[in-house]
Amino acid sequence: MNLESKKNSVSQSVYGIKSEVMSKPVIRVEGLSKRYRLGLKEKKAETLIGQVANVLKSPWQNLKRLKEMNRFGIDDESVFWALKDINFEVKEGEVLGIIGKNGAGKSTLLKILSQITEPTAGKIEIHGRVASLLEVGTGFHPELSGRENIYMNGTILGMTRKEIDFKLDEIIDFSGVEKFIDTPVKFYSSGMKVRLGFSVAAHLEPEILIIDEVLAVGDYEFQKKCLGKMQDVASQGRTVLFVSHQMDAVTRLCSRVVVLKDGFKDYDGKPSTAVKKYLGRDENKYGAVALFESENENMPAILKKVELLSESKILDTQADVRQMIQVQITFEVLENGAKVSPGINVHNEFGDHLFTSHHVEYMVNSIPLAPGIHQSTVTIPAHFFTEGLIFFSVALMSYEPFQVYQNEEKILSLAITDLVDGYSARGNYSGYFPGLIRPKLEWNQKLLL
Repeated sequence: MNLESKKNSVSQSVYGIKSEVMSKPVIRVEGLSKRYRLGLKEKKAETLIGQVANVLKSPWQNLKRLKEMNRFGIDDESVFWALKDINFEVKEGEVLGIIGKNGAGKSTLLKILSQITEPTAGKIEIHGRVASLLEVGTGFHPELSGRENIYMNGTILGMTRKEIDFKLDEIIDFSGVEKFIDTPVKFYSSGMKVRLGFSVAAHLEPEILIIDEVLAVGDYEFQKKCLGKMQDVASQGRTVLFVSHQMDAVTRLCSRVVVLKDGFKDYDGKPSTAVKKYLGRDENKYGAVALFESENENMPAILKKVELLSESKILDTQADVRQMIQVQITFEVLENGAKVSPGINVHNEFGDHLFTSHHVEYMVNSIPLAPGIHQSTVTIPAHFFTEGLIFFSVALMSYEPFQVYQNEEKILSLAITDLVDGYSARGNYSGYFPGLIRPKLEWNQKLLL
């Protein structure tokens, strides 16, 4: 079985969501819009006469303002559209990521889907029981203990007392706050509240689980539990809507991602492309191929083309952590006897400089090159990168004397994915896996006694 077919079978077996259960939409959003009336600072007159006139006119102005409070016929500076004409469907068993910068409309969308607030226009259809965790400690009564809040919150979410009794120990154990379970919630930290809230929502066994930035609050262990639980929910064929600013979690968990920008849907599709949209990357510029115009003909050498390959095939916007990756650099030598050394710099999405690599033979021996088109290829072994977005910078330079002929910063990008199938360094571990790189190292074990 080749890698691609293995990936497909793994994604079907591990997540259980790709082919069989993804048939009927459980959420349908059509023409969804939400607008708010903003409070505006009252304009003050600069003169005494103007201030007196405002006092005399204020009763009439207040009455007019009151009548217009709920009328949105004409947009003015007081009207703010949090969402505008949003359309999408979510199928049964799908893990949909929703990303966007602060103020893009993510939380408003989830509140509408959770039926906390009403849309201004459009409609939504939801088929199935929904559990949502939108804000830290939502629905908790500060004077009640953690145990009492489990019962109250579970009842609000639609669980029967019998269901809560059956799952109580599991909920408490998952939350990690068993030591304080009989302490009033008002004494809990924000992390403890979100632990307990997520635990209740996740054990509701809903058909649809809606989660907003749960990973932003909580420690390393809690993040591992959250990610593992969301993968468990998805593997059971249930639907997850996941909002997060952690792009590695989004690319690993989600089968599809919606990008919101200023209240509009900016993109709906592959996680790798969605992450690039979110980061402000132009898909036409940041992909697996970069072409260059001859703008530096006064230099001894110029770049012509750079490609990302795997097994001699051009990669799309993503690669599996188990794939070998080749960076193929095509350049033209314009000056007879020029000494040219190609090199690459690799960064992750957080700006960490992962490594630098140069054609060492050209560096050490300084081989003069004949005029013409040359091609240099560097191979990055499989099981090297961790999941997430990585960027490639390419340079042409000489070391004797040292001179940079051309340096192109972050001209290529690639989203690395790592499925939980036992074949990569993460094995069957589904939680948060730290580290800037992820080598699969050889281990040997023997019995000594």
